[in-house]
Amino acid sequence: MREASTGLLVELDPGSNVTDLLLEQHAKDPVHALYSRKGPAGWADVSVHHFLEQVTALAKGLIAGGLAPGETVAVMSATRYEWTVVDFAIWFAGGVTVPIYETSSAGQVEWILHDSGARRVFVQDHAKAALVQDVLDASTVLGDRIIAVVRMEHDGDAPNLASLAAAGTGVTDAELERHRTTASLADVASLGYTSGTTGKPKGCEITHANFALVAKNIILFLPEILMQPRSRTLMFLPLAHVLARAVQVICLSSGTTVGHTASAKELLEDLASFKPTFLLVVPRIFEKVYAGAAQKAAAAGKERIFTAAAGAAIDYSKALDAASRGDGAGPGFLLRARHALFDRLFYPKLRQAFGGQLRFTVSGASPLSSHDAHFFRGAGIPVLEGYGLTETTAPCTANTPARTKVGTVGIPVPGTTVRVADDGEILVKGIGVFKGYHANAAANAEAFVDGFFRTGDLGSLDEDGFLTITGRKKDLLVTAGGKNVAPGPLEEKIREHQLVGQAVVVGDGRPFVSALVNLDPEGLQNWCTARKVPVMGPAEAAADESVRASIQGAVDEANRTVSKAESIRSFVILDADFTVESGHLTPSLKLKRAAVVRDYEEHINRIYG
Repeated sequence: MREASTGLLVELDPGSNVTDLLLEQHAKDPVHALYSRKGPAGWADVSVHHFLEQVTALAKGLIAGGLAPGETVAVMSATRYEWTVVDFAIWFAGGVTVPIYETSSAGQVEWILHDSGARRVFVQDHAKAALVQDVLDASTVLGDRIIAVVRMEHDGDAPNLASLAAAGTGVTDAELERHRTTASLADVASLGYTSGTTGKPKGCEITHANFALVAKNIILFLPEILMQPRSRTLMFLPLAHVLARAVQVICLSSGTTVGHTASAKELLEDLASFKPTFLLVVPRIFEKVYAGAAQKAAAAGKERIFTAAAGAAIDYSKALDAASRGDGAGPGFLLRARHALFDRLFYPKLRQAFGGQLRFTVSGASPLSSHDAHFFRGAGIPVLEGYGLTETTAPCTANTPARTKVGTVGIPVPGTTVRVADDGEILVKGIGVFKGYHANAAANAEAFVDGFFRTGDLGSLDEDGFLTITGRKKDLLVTAGGKNVAPGPLEEKIREHQLVGQAVVVGDGRPFVSALVNLDPEGLQNWCTARKVPVMGPAEAAADESVRASIQGAVDEANRTVSKAESIRSFVILDADFTVESGHLTPSLKLKRAAVVRDYEEHINRIYG
């Protein structure tokens, strides 16, 4: 199949915008708990009415400060409740939100402020305010533009949220309504900047239609998740990322109660106390949870039990998947018995780590290994993998509870068509596809063909319309012998090994394919504990022959999935981690391949002599 579509389920008034979704919720049930905030006494609900009051107060403050309809306003903060209040306040005032990752460098902040034309920046705290002010003081490109910096706090020195709201008390409801209704579905709601994995970030013009239509249609597409009583989710991905932002708008429209946490250290504690019914995650979270569970089992002398339980979960999920594809009858009697045993002894502990109420997880932002998908599904935590980009307002395909094929990213969401070009590139047209790149005619001319957005990803569609991602077009390696190699599948297979943190396959223009591998600290500790050897640090482990032999096994497993010409002939174990701070991962934990290849060029050259 070369093209698959899913029909639109909901249409909206062209004159409406995202703010109408909040007003609809208020009219439906003003006391409903739309959000929940963590405080010293635990989680406290925030009603639709209270949220709307906070939004309109800040919106009036923006209007009093001279914000004109269509003007851009930047937001630089970790994920938190105030991010959402500010986002909707900007929309109620008729503005356009420009998210900036809290981890952004001074150069990235300067570029986004310059390119977007923002004259106001909301920042998380004094530290972020100081960073932005230093950028403004040192900038040679922002010129004489006056940019106001507002802290997203209610106390301390002005300007902050309290002082902004106080400044708007003289703005009438009629004036607020005039600003709120200025934008229609066709107008830009946000400039979402790409992660910059392939160069300088580009501003994606995401419209009110993109957010609102995706929200309304996804709710009906995933009713088992979003139309259930007392649905709850804990948002911990960066709200500067379009996936988290789109899901938050979806939750608002569906009435799902949303909590926020920005601390990775407090995540497990917050999951246990918040008790979400579904979660939005990135694959790295699954890898960390799996490694942590394996480590605990090994420390307790129960490694063999964990291995058996994991095997039963994976086998059980694979049997379910085969049945859904028409290739089997589902789990047999013995497998059901094994699975039932571990469902009493082991899986509930894993589910309890997520709060005990979790019914589904939705994975996106980067590829998920089939090993992790099968393990968690088999353990009673179904994983629905989806696919999308900043340019598609995140979800353009997804698996659903009723229609799931592990290893695929699902079928097109409502109002979306996916086409696979002759060269394998995935093309998308539909309700989530953005308006275009901000002030970048050259990029726009290259980005579209026949009305479809060119994703740059490679993939295939099966006979049922399920999409499988096979790689990234620009990542495709061509060896000196002319062999095309997609690095993604090889890297995913190697990353399944407990010792591996990241794997980067290289070999473009080289005589053979090789890889750079770094170690996962938790996986390394678990591996050492299980073998009753002293725990090694990354540098020691990178030089250890037994560690190398174990990773060679992972490379051998990956090589079995490809031809000899595509196989990895050599690899180097690095003693450094790839992180957002090191510049090798995006804030959504996607690998910056070009940065890794650049910074580890010496290691690569050593491989090839």
